Amino acid sequence: MGALATRMLTMRGWYVRHWSLIAYIGKRLGITLLLAWGITLITFLLTNLVPGDPVVAALGEMAASNEELVAAFRAKYGLDKPLPEQYLIYLGNLLHGDFGTSIITRRPVASDLAANFPATIEIALFTIVSAIIIGITFGVIAAYRRGKASDQVLRFVSLVGISVPSFWIAILSFYLFYYKLHWVPGSGRMSPGAKPPQSITGLYTIDALLTGDMQAFVDAAGHLALPVFVLTLYAVGMLTRFSRTSVLEVLDKDYVYAATAKGLPWHTVLFRYVLRGALVPILTVVGVVFGGLLSGTVLVESIFSRPGLGSYAFQSAINLDLFGVMGAGLVIGLVYILTNFVVDLLYGLIDPRIRVGAR
Repeated sequence: MGALATRMLTMRGWYVRHWSLIAYIGKRLGITLLLAWGITLITFLLTNLVPGDPVVAALGEMAASNEELVAAFRAKYGLDKPLPEQYLIYLGNLLHGDFGTSIITRRPVASDLAANFPATIEIALFTIVSAIIIGITFGVIAAYRRGKASDQVLRFVSLVGISVPSFWIAILSFYLFYYKLHWVPGSGRMSPGAKPPQSITGLYTIDALLTGDMQAFVDAAGHLALPVFVLTLYAVGMLTRFSRTSVLEVLDKDYVYAATAKGLPWHTVLFRYVLRGALVPILTVVGVVFGGLLSGTVLVESIFSRPGLGSYAFQSAINLDLFGVMGAGLVIGLVYILTNFVVDLLYGLIDPRIRVGAR
């Protein structure tokens, strides 16, 4: 009995100490679920308000003049029902993992998304990791060297990265590094005739490492280099500027002066005091940039002939493939929401004041 009471007291103490974090996570999870439902509603409404007839786009002018064929087509895809009923059917199908059938490819949209999403997430993951390492490093250096030559150079580099259009950099880098210098392979995810690695995650570079296929890894990484380079320039520009501003604000805090006056090593002051205090606004930018990478890579994917979510969404839109557009829009929206959810959780872990104030 004594052991049980001790155990119960221990559990009660744990809940008391972590209650603010539990309440914060619960609240954020509820908001995330509500936003996810809102994304389904907004995506459905906006897609159905787009001018144009998906029947004509799918069947063509000649076939669309056949009333029986049009009626059968509308009945097959549920387009003959009122919008509220269409939405309820769509929402019910989503809960069962059914995104509908693409009017263009005649395949389940879920299968199309599963085939195209890994190519985009592969670019986004490598880009955001590179951008975090380089951008935060540049921002810290610029903040510590404020007003000096290195600060001016880094600020200029970040301004160029933000200002120059990504598609222009993509075309220029493809011409220079592939056509002229032959430093990297051509377009696509792998060279013609090359065998992709055994699929585990759908990310060629990761799958090649997991299966030990180094030949496939080198080939896939070579094709990935230029798209990641192009997108990293913009992401680094954003993170450098925001990191510099955030670190400068923290450097002027009294607790940083106190830690320095105590004689603590510079790396201790940097990681334990400066970066921890500056990390919240930096995480916000990381979340925004990562979400933007997943939805804004259509031009880069087109230039480098890489199948991806952006290219799929673009093709679905120009062909009035309603289920394809809704599926791509829903996935992009959910990625934004999940990214912000993770960022919110990191806020609470980094700064306890945030989770206490959010209760």
